Amino acid sequence: MSLRTLQQQIITLYKSRYKATPQSITQLQGDASTRRYFRVEYNSLGTIACYDPAFVGADPERYPFLVLQKLLKQHDILVPRTCVYNAALGLLLLEDCGDLLFQNYVLEVLHTKKYDVLQQIYQNVVELMVAVQSIKGNEHELPFNLSFDREKLLFEFDFFLQHALRGYFASEIDAALIPLLRQEFEAITDLLVQPEHFVLNHRDYHSRNIMVTYDGYFLIDFQDARMGLPQYDAVSMLRDSYVVLPDELVAAMKEFHYKQLLEHHLTTMTYYEYCYYFDLMGFQRAIKALGTFCYQAVVKQNRSYEQYIAPTLGYIVNYIAERPQELGKAGGLLQPLLEKALHQ
Repeated sequence: MSLRTLQQQIITLYKSRYKATPQSITQLQGDASTRRYFRVEYNSLGTIACYDPAFVGADPERYPFLVLQKLLKQHDILVPRTCVYNAALGLLLLEDCGDLLFQNYVLEVLHTKKYDVLQQIYQNVVELMVAVQSIKGNEHELPFNLSFDREKLLFEFDFFLQHALRGYFASEIDAALIPLLRQEFEAITDLLVQPEHFVLNHRDYHSRNIMVTYDGYFLIDFQDARMGLPQYDAVSMLRDSYVVLPDELVAAMKEFHYKQLLEHHLTTMTYYEYCYYFDLMGFQRAIKALGTFCYQAVVKQNRSYEQYIAPTLGYIVNYIAERPQELGKAGGLLQPLLEKALHQ
């Protein structure tokens, strides 16, 4: 859809709700998805317009964003409210939660080296994560009928093989090794499918999906929530491609998360098991992130994500060093990429 057409549709939807014509519509930098976002302003009051092709013609009662929004609000988790939507157009007008991403907030604190403040901040977001992970529901309904099962995990591994190894890094990897790496990914996947330990995960719980406001932390981009190991969201936040945290803080927050899980009766794992699955899940999550960054760079010609490839490769090096028995063979096959990380 052309930008001009989309803006006109936003104006029409805005007028249907507010009986006024917006004074400005500014396109915002979106996430690594097909959704497009705009700030719509009138008399200094803003809303966020979201165009989602997946919403076009969808049943609002089954549209994941609206289903999750309702569920999270029922559990007192801050999310942007929906002002109005039009499923036929695939458009929603959402509450404007401002411009302060948790990513930028944390980077500023890191710059000032106020590590006591940083620890408190991350305790807060871990508590928020556990609040989501504590939500239970009908296993036959969204989002509880979705999980990080074998099919989903292998889809994400395959996305990496296609867009990172056969695409972005094609000149650095012997294509004959890719089937061997796929076999290793299958073995790792089998270790991660542990449904008896599954909880609800945001699924993209990193520093770009939390908005910092005077009212607290607002979750965004939560429509892909599904069941999985509690470590999935933990590695997303603590080994975030967008913000590299001090190892001491990561260690402290892993322990804090584990204790929170115990207090909320969300795990029967030992702390050793928690750390074991943290590393394996972290490896998978980092591989998934690399696939996304490479897809954006090559297919979408969006180079803004390239800067996050090196730190993500660095995480993979660390996971392999921690779990050589489970990840060592995959690490050997990925060595040309990992050498790049070690020399940056």
